[in-house]
Amino acid sequence: MFWAMLLEAFRAIGANRLRSCLTMLGMVIGVAAVVLMLAVGEGARVTVKKQVDALGTNIFIVLAGFQNTSGVRSGSGSRHTLNATDAQALAELPGVTGASPVVNSYIQLVAGGRNWNTMVMGVNEQYSQVRSWETASGRPMDALDVQSASRSVWLGQTTARELFGAEDPVGRTLRLGAAPFTVEGVLAVKGQSLDGRDQDDTALTPYTSSQRYLSGSPFRGMVRMIMLQAESAEIMPALEEDIRALLRERHRLVDPSQDDDFFLNNLSAVMASAEATAAAMTLLLGAIASVSLAVGGIGIMNIMLVSVTERTREIGVRLAIGARRRDILTQFVLEAMLVSLTGGLLGLLLGAGGAWLVAAVWRTSTVVAPSSLLLSFTVSAGIGLFFGFYPAWKAARQNPIEALRFQ
Repeated sequence: MFWAMLLEAFRAIGANRLRSCLTMLGMVIGVAAVVLMLAVGEGARVTVKKQVDALGTNIFIVLAGFQNTSGVRSGSGSRHTLNATDAQALAELPGVTGASPVVNSYIQLVAGGRNWNTMVMGVNEQYSQVRSWETASGRPMDALDVQSASRSVWLGQTTARELFGAEDPVGRTLRLGAAPFTVEGVLAVKGQSLDGRDQDDTALTPYTSSQRYLSGSPFRGMVRMIMLQAESAEIMPALEEDIRALLRERHRLVDPSQDDDFFLNNLSAVMASAEATAAAMTLLLGAIASVSLAVGGIGIMNIMLVSVTERTREIGVRLAIGARRRDILTQFVLEAMLVSLTGGLLGLLLGAGGAWLVAAVWRTSTVVAPSSLLLSFTVSAGIGLFFGFYPAWKAARQNPIEALRFQ
């Protein structure tokens, strides 16, 4: 019985092909819009997550404090309040997997006939672990490099390309400012940071070498910031308090009324905020696109009401020869759902194709998640059922005598 009704529904839809196609068009556009908007929103969320992950996982950044001279306050890092021994002490805290002091400055690098100005960061051997930054070629930095203040440098991909082109720079000598350094390795690709900066446009040296040969700071051992990594995201709130307490103790800030002479940033909070923003944008885009689905559903209802009016005599004949009201109801609901589901399937194809086109033309990330396809298809089926029920119910409630008299 069901298959006979389904076949009859196909015939009814095929009898008015143009009208059926125009009715489906609303669902096609609605589903395609939802799929495309969700793909764009999910792509933005994935991009943000990649950028945050590129910084490292479970990261804390401790910045040196600021100066206050005659009421004029300088920015963070301008006051020499952090040193390398602070980093060593932080590394010994329970729950800390690694910590590295950071001394950075922009320096002109010269290799043969080429030169390039980039940020040179003085770090220790734990920096690559903290930042989850592997060495693509050559060897990684070790503790001996830091202890001996070796004139060794590790180049980011962009810096290596600008200085050496397609050649392998490992083992080559270049000048950092006026000091000769040997390239010991090339770092793996890291990509852009959250602020759009190219993280591969950099060079790493042992912080002891940077302080001795590059920074020229009169305060030996002082660093601008310390990066450290926690074992897991769950312990970060408690660890944050331990870090603050240890630094205050080391800096002799015994009075609770004294302000911290450092800034402590939790990058997990930044990541959570960025992901929440991206998720909210995805939800907003999906909500806006879903309006077109409702419009498509209203179109289905209107067409089905017209179809009920046109087929009143047919309904009367069926009821007169013994068809049950639920059979009439099922017949028209099936027709509405067929229109909706067919439009939904075409919309899925159009939306997925549109997402690919957006990614190709605008060079942006789009992600067509299987869950979004399933959700869109399910919603299209639900809309067909919801908006098709009233016309079907109206058809089933027809009086057979009056239906047969209808002209």
